[in-house]
Amino acid sequence: MASDISPKAEISPNAHIGNNCKIFPFVYIEDDVVIGDNCIIFPFVSILNGTRMGSNNKIHQGAVIAALPQDFDFIGEKSECVLGDNNVIRENVVINRATHAGGQTVIGNGNFLMEGAHVSHDTKIGDNCVLGYGTKIAGDCEIGNGVIFSSSVIENAKTRVGEGSMIQAGTTFSKDVPPYIVAGGKPVKYNGPNTTMMTAYGISEKVQKHIANAYRLVFNGQNSVFDAVLQIKEQVPDSTEIHNIIEFINTTKQGIISKL
Repeated sequence: MASDISPKAEISPNAHIGNNCKIFPFVYIEDDVVIGDNCIIFPFVSILNGTRMGSNNKIHQGAVIAALPQDFDFIGEKSECVLGDNNVIRENVVINRATHAGGQTVIGNGNFLMEGAHVSHDTKIGDNCVLGYGTKIAGDCEIGNGVIFSSSVIENAKTRVGEGSMIQAGTTFSKDVPPYIVAGGKPVKYNGPNTTMMTAYGISEKVQKHIANAYRLVFNGQNSVFDAVLQIKEQVPDSTEIHNIIEFINTTKQGIISKL
Protein backbone atom coordinates (compact mmCIF):
# COMPACT_ATOMS: atom_id res chain seq x y z
CA MET A 1 0.00 0.00 0.00
CA ALA A 2 1.40 3.39 -0.99
CA SER A 3 2.43 5.82 1.69
CA ASP A 4 0.42 8.97 2.42
CA ILE A 5 2.98 11.79 2.14
CA SER A 6 1.95 15.42 2.49
CA PRO A 7 3.06 17.64 -0.41
CA LYS A 8 4.12 20.14 2.27
CA ALA A 9 6.74 17.74 3.61
CA GLU A 10 10.31 18.26 2.37
CA ILE A 11 11.66 14.83 1.52
CA SER A 12 14.78 14.04 -0.50
CA PRO A 13 14.09 11.92 -3.58
CA ASN A 14 17.00 9.75 -2.45
CA ALA A 15 15.35 8.81 0.85
CA HIS A 16 13.73 5.39 0.99
CA ILE A 17 10.21 5.44 2.46
CA GLY A 18 8.45 2.13 3.14
CA ASN A 19 4.86 1.17 2.46
CA ASN A 20 1.79 2.48 4.25
CA CYS A 21 3.60 5.31 6.02
CA LYS A 22 1.86 8.53 7.02
CA ILE A 23 4.03 11.64 6.73
CA PHE A 24 2.50 14.91 7.85
CA PRO A 25 3.19 18.47 6.61
CA PHE A 26 6.49 20.19 7.45
CA VAL A 27 8.43 16.97 7.97
CA TYR A 28 12.06 17.23 6.81
CA ILE A 29 13.85 14.09 5.57
CA GLU A 30 17.39 14.09 4.16
CA ASP A 31 19.09 11.94 1.50
CA ASP A 32 20.65 9.04 3.39
CA VAL A 33 17.53 7.87 5.20
CA VAL A 34 15.69 4.54 5.27
CA ILE A 35 12.23 4.34 6.85
CA GLY A 36 10.39 1.04 7.14
CA ASP A 37 6.71 0.24 6.64
CA ASN A 38 3.74 1.57 8.62
CA CYS A 39 5.56 4.47 10.27
CA ILE A 40 3.82 7.69 11.29
CA ILE A 41 5.87 10.87 11.13
CA PHE A 42 4.10 13.86 12.68
CA PRO A 43 4.62 17.54 11.69
CA PHE A 44 7.93 19.34 12.26
CA VAL A 45 9.99 16.16 12.62
CA SER A 46 13.53 16.15 11.19
CA ILE A 47 14.94 12.81 10.05
CA LEU A 48 18.54 13.33 9.05
CA ASN A 49 21.30 11.51 7.18
CA GLY A 50 22.26 8.16 8.66
CA THR A 51 18.80 7.20 9.89
CA ARG A 52 17.90 3.53 9.56
CA MET A 53 14.38 3.10 10.87
CA GLY A 54 12.36 -0.11 11.08
CA SER A 55 8.60 -0.55 10.91
CA ASN A 56 5.63 0.66 12.96
CA ASN A 57 7.39 3.60 14.58
CA LYS A 58 5.62 6.81 15.65
CA ILE A 59 7.74 9.97 15.65
CA HIS A 60 5.99 12.95 17.23
CA GLN A 61 6.26 16.70 16.68
CA GLY A 62 9.61 18.38 16.97
CA ALA A 63 11.70 15.22 17.27
CA VAL A 64 15.12 15.08 15.58
CA ILE A 65 16.47 11.69 14.52
CA ALA A 66 20.18 11.27 13.66
CA ALA A 67 21.16 14.78 14.73
CA LEU A 68 24.87 15.50 14.39
CA PRO A 69 26.75 14.19 17.45
CA GLN A 70 27.57 16.71 20.15
CA ASP A 71 31.10 15.40 20.42
CA PHE A 72 34.32 17.38 19.98
CA ASP A 73 35.79 14.35 18.16
CA PHE A 74 33.19 14.57 15.39
CA ILE A 75 34.74 15.59 12.06
CA GLY A 76 31.82 14.91 9.74
CA GLU A 77 32.24 11.18 9.20
CA LYS A 78 29.39 9.06 7.86
CA SER A 79 27.68 7.17 10.66
CA GLU A 80 24.23 5.86 11.55
CA CYS A 81 21.31 6.15 13.94
CA VAL A 82 19.40 2.86 13.97
CA LEU A 83 15.84 2.50 15.27
CA GLY A 84 14.15 -0.89 15.38
CA ASP A 85 10.40 -1.54 15.26
CA ASN A 86 7.41 -0.38 17.29
CA ASN A 87 9.07 2.57 18.99
CA VAL A 88 7.23 5.68 20.17
CA ILE A 89 9.34 8.84 20.04
CA ARG A 90 7.47 11.71 21.66
CA GLU A 91 7.72 15.47 21.22
CA ASN A 92 11.12 17.21 21.06
CA VAL A 93 13.17 14.05 21.53
CA VAL A 94 16.70 14.30 20.08
CA ILE A 95 18.72 11.23 19.09
CA ASN A 96 22.27 11.79 17.82
CA ARG A 97 23.98 9.55 15.29
CA ALA A 98 27.39 8.03 16.04
CA THR A 99 30.60 10.03 16.03
CA HIS A 100 32.90 8.00 13.78
CA ALA A 101 32.58 6.22 10.44
CA GLY A 102 30.84 2.86 10.79
CA GLY A 103 29.54 3.68 14.25
CA GLN A 104 25.90 3.41 15.29
CA THR A 105 23.58 4.86 17.87
CA VAL A 106 20.99 2.12 18.41
CA ILE A 107 17.44 2.20 19.73
CA GLY A 108 15.97 -1.32 19.80
CA ASN A 109 12.32 -2.37 19.60
CA GLY A 110 9.25 -1.36 21.54
CA ASN A 111 10.79 1.59 23.36
CA PHE A 112 8.94 4.68 24.60
CA LEU A 113 10.92 7.92 24.72
CA MET A 114 8.92 10.65 26.43
CA GLU A 115 8.94 14.37 25.71
CA GLY A 116 12.31 16.08 25.78
CA ALA A 117 14.45 12.95 26.15
CA HIS A 118 17.92 13.05 24.57
CA VAL A 119 20.02 10.06 23.50
CA SER A 120 23.60 10.97 22.63
CA HIS A 121 26.07 9.53 20.14
CA ASP A 122 27.00 5.83 20.08
CA THR A 123 24.61 4.88 22.87
CA LYS A 124 22.94 1.46 22.62
CA ILE A 125 19.45 0.95 24.05
CA GLY A 126 17.80 -2.47 24.11
CA ASP A 127 14.12 -3.36 23.81
CA ASN A 128 11.03 -2.29 25.78
CA CYS A 129 12.67 0.55 27.65
CA VAL A 130 11.06 3.78 28.87
CA LEU A 131 12.89 7.10 29.02
CA GLY A 132 10.88 9.54 31.14
CA TYR A 133 10.34 13.25 30.56
CA GLY A 134 13.54 15.21 30.09
CA THR A 135 15.87 12.25 30.61
CA LYS A 136 19.35 12.76 29.16
CA ILE A 137 21.59 9.87 28.11
CA ALA A 138 25.19 10.83 27.38
CA GLY A 139 27.45 9.32 24.74
CA ASP A 140 28.72 5.72 24.62
CA CYS A 141 26.21 4.38 27.16
CA GLU A 142 24.64 0.91 27.17
CA ILE A 143 21.11 0.24 28.40
CA GLY A 144 19.70 -3.28 28.63
CA ASN A 145 16.20 -4.54 27.90
CA GLY A 146 13.25 -3.49 30.02
CA VAL A 147 14.94 -0.55 31.73
CA ILE A 148 12.79 2.31 33.05
CA PHE A 149 14.09 5.83 33.58
CA SER A 150 11.78 8.12 35.53
CA SER A 151 11.71 11.82 34.64
CA SER A 152 14.79 14.06 34.54
CA VAL A 153 17.37 11.30 34.90
CA ILE A 154 20.93 12.05 33.74
CA GLU A 155 23.14 9.14 32.74
CA ASN A 156 26.73 10.24 32.30
CA ALA A 157 29.04 9.03 29.53
CA LYS A 158 30.23 5.44 29.09
CA THR A 159 28.03 3.99 31.80
CA ARG A 160 25.74 0.97 31.64
CA VAL A 161 22.34 0.03 33.04
CA GLY A 162 21.57 -3.67 33.31
CA GLU A 163 18.33 -5.19 32.11
CA GLY A 164 15.20 -4.86 34.19
CA SER A 165 16.43 -1.99 36.34
CA MET A 166 14.68 1.26 37.22
CA ILE A 167 16.28 4.65 37.78
CA GLN A 168 14.24 6.96 40.01
CA ALA A 169 13.31 10.53 39.08
CA GLY A 170 15.96 13.23 39.26
CA THR A 171 18.86 10.80 39.59
CA THR A 172 22.29 11.57 38.12
CA PHE A 173 24.80 8.73 37.93
CA SER A 174 28.32 8.16 36.64
CA LYS A 175 28.77 4.47 37.46
CA ASP A 176 27.13 1.30 36.21
CA VAL A 177 23.72 0.21 37.51
CA PRO A 178 23.50 -3.62 37.71
CA PRO A 179 20.48 -5.62 36.44
CA TYR A 180 17.12 -6.05 38.19
CA ILE A 181 17.43 -3.27 40.77
CA VAL A 182 15.94 0.09 41.70
CA ALA A 183 18.51 2.88 41.97
CA GLY A 184 18.16 6.53 42.85
CA GLY A 185 18.86 9.35 45.27
CA LYS A 186 21.64 11.89 45.68
CA PRO A 187 24.16 10.37 45.69
CA VAL A 188 22.73 7.48 43.72
CA LYS A 189 22.44 4.23 45.68
CA TYR A 190 20.93 0.77 45.58
CA ASN A 191 17.29 0.84 46.69
CA GLY A 192 16.42 -2.84 46.45
CA PRO A 193 15.46 -5.39 43.80
CA ASN A 194 13.04 -4.33 41.08
CA THR A 195 10.41 -6.92 41.96
CA THR A 196 7.73 -5.31 39.80
CA MET A 197 9.75 -5.60 36.61
CA MET A 198 11.05 -9.07 37.46
CA THR A 199 7.52 -10.32 38.05
CA ALA A 200 6.37 -8.75 34.77
CA TYR A 201 9.20 -10.56 32.97
CA GLY A 202 8.19 -13.91 34.47
CA ILE A 203 11.12 -14.34 36.85
CA SER A 204 9.97 -16.78 39.54
CA GLU A 205 9.64 -15.79 43.17
CA LYS A 206 12.37 -18.29 44.02
CA VAL A 207 14.86 -16.71 41.61
CA GLN A 208 13.86 -13.24 42.80
CA LYS A 209 14.88 -14.28 46.33
CA HIS A 210 18.21 -15.51 44.97
CA ILE A 211 18.72 -12.15 43.23
CA ALA A 212 17.92 -10.31 46.48
CA ASN A 213 20.45 -12.49 48.31
CA ALA A 214 23.09 -11.80 45.68
CA TYR A 215 22.64 -8.06 46.00
CA ARG A 216 22.63 -8.31 49.80
CA LEU A 217 26.16 -9.66 49.48
CA VAL A 218 27.16 -6.90 47.06
CA PHE A 219 25.57 -3.88 48.71
CA ASN A 220 25.13 -4.79 52.37
CA GLY A 221 28.13 -6.98 53.07
CA GLN A 222 31.44 -5.89 54.55
CA ASN A 223 33.55 -7.29 51.72
CA SER A 224 34.77 -5.76 48.47
CA VAL A 225 32.68 -6.12 45.36
CA PHE A 226 35.22 -8.63 44.05
CA ASP A 227 34.82 -10.80 47.15
CA ALA A 228 31.05 -10.38 47.02
CA VAL A 229 31.03 -11.88 43.52
CA LEU A 230 33.00 -14.88 44.81
CA GLN A 231 30.45 -15.28 47.60
CA ILE A 232 27.59 -15.16 45.09
CA LYS A 233 29.21 -17.98 43.11
CA GLU A 234 29.62 -20.02 46.29
CA GLN A 235 26.35 -19.29 48.10
CA VAL A 236 23.64 -18.38 45.55
CA PRO A 237 22.08 -21.02 43.28
CA ASP A 238 22.94 -20.44 39.64
CA SER A 239 20.42 -19.19 37.09
CA THR A 240 20.42 -17.08 33.96
CA GLU A 241 19.71 -13.99 36.05
CA ILE A 242 22.49 -14.69 38.57
CA HIS A 243 24.89 -15.28 35.69
CA ASN A 244 23.84 -11.94 34.20
CA ILE A 245 24.56 -10.17 37.50
CA ILE A 246 28.00 -11.74 37.85
CA GLU A 247 28.90 -11.03 34.22
CA PHE A 248 27.73 -7.42 34.49
CA ILE A 249 29.77 -6.73 37.62
CA ASN A 250 32.85 -8.51 36.29
CA THR A 251 32.84 -6.48 33.07
CA THR A 252 32.28 -3.03 34.58
CA LYS A 253 34.78 -0.36 33.56
CA GLN A 254 33.31 2.54 35.52
CA GLY A 255 32.58 0.57 38.68
CA ILE A 256 29.09 -0.01 40.01
CA ILE A 257 26.95 2.39 42.02
CA SER A 258 27.64 2.93 45.69
CA LYS A 259 26.97 0.61 48.61
CA LEU A 260 25.49 3.55 50.53
